[in-house]
Amino acid sequence: MDPIAAVETLYRSDWGRIVATLISLSGDFELAEEYAQEAFSAALEQWPASGIPESPRAWIVQTARHKAIDRLRRQTLFTEKIQPQFAHVRAPAAPEPEYEDDEIPDERLRLIFTCCHPALAQAAQVALTLRT
Repeated sequence: MDPIAAVETLYRSDWGRIVATLISLSGDFELAEEYAQEAFSAALEQWPASGIPESPRAWIVQTARHKAIDRLRRQTLFTEKIQPQFAHVRAPAAPEPEYEDDEIPDERLRLIFTCCHPALAQAAQVALTLRT
């Protein structure tokens, strides 16, 4: 089987299970999706050269898990070593913008209206709005 076709097939058939597994590991829906996407991207790069692994879904989950661990290590390094060095160089805080009474500062409402644009198919509108 073609490695790219294998990734596509795995994505279509097991995306939900993979993300659910990653949510149980990370506790965060958005991060789980992000790690899964990174793992699928890595599969597209590596599988054509090294071949399709014996258990592709397990490979994706493990790769996503390793990417999450790498990110946590980078964040820890940044928090412990790099951030204190930049603490004294911080820019002054920007003043809070003043809004008129009829203006809504929250961008989420604009995003929801964008998701419901009539140019989109109704199924896409519903899916995007629910995801938002």
